[in-house]
Amino acid sequence: MLKLSEQVRATPVVEWNGGEPRSLQDEVAVEEPIEIRVGGTAVSVTMRTPGDDFELAAGFLFTERILSGPDDIASIVYGDGPDKRPSANVVNVTLRAGKTVDLARLTRHFYAASSCGVCGKASICAVRVHGIRRPAEDLRIGPTLLAGLPAVLRDRQTAFDRTGGLHAAALLDESGALLDVREDVGRHNAVDKVIGRALLDGRLPLSQQILFVSGRGAFEIVQKALVAGLPVVASVSAPSSLAVELAREYGLTLIGFIRGQRFVVYSGHERLAHASVVV
Repeated sequence: MLKLSEQVRATPVVEWNGGEPRSLQDEVAVEEPIEIRVGGTAVSVTMRTPGDDFELAAGFLFTERILSGPDDIASIVYGDGPDKRPSANVVNVTLRAGKTVDLARLTRHFYAASSCGVCGKASICAVRVHGIRRPAEDLRIGPTLLAGLPAVLRDRQTAFDRTGGLHAAALLDESGALLDVREDVGRHNAVDKVIGRALLDGRLPLSQQILFVSGRGAFEIVQKALVAGLPVVASVSAPSSLAVELAREYGLTLIGFIRGQRFVVYSGHERLAHASVVV
């Protein structure tokens, strides 16, 4: 799990309230670059919240189809920076002997802003990963469970409580029990971290679990969920059009705008218990 000391940094600010200024110490979310390497070759640079870096690298490489399972990894270590000294902002993944991959197709990721997992991609054709399968269809979830997800996640957003500047991703089972949660300045990074942890623990595919994210249900998040075998993605905000199209294409349940007892189902309504409407 992330340490608060890695996520949060104090800074002096001037607060205006009711027309009156005052100087005080505030806390902001830490954002630093991380370079992910495979066998010493840089394949991605993204902005992230430090901590859980090995999980981030593993999750990213898995959802990009570079890794097919934990056995593909020989080691994950911090690499050397430009000064040839070990850097906490460089992660090098060594693949098992005999594992060959096409790293050239990952050049589209060489820089991606923390707010958008697809910003650095060279073309719209490169956005899609290959080999996605339809998720399991037997999971059923109740509307009461969905309505309670924001409160469950909010209780575990410790860094968000101090900064107000981090996204979160959580894995839950069909009963609504919280299994794992990660926070990061990038919503897609938080998703990679929870999927990466599951990969390293040998828990994939996540065919009977729910992914809940604090931001919007973007295309990249839906795609990562599908690669991990997740049948349900829920968020407190809106999905994008491309996310909806992808969810419908593969039969994933996509839910947005969870506010109180209200939420909107954009795809896969049949997984809701007692569902009678087809979307």
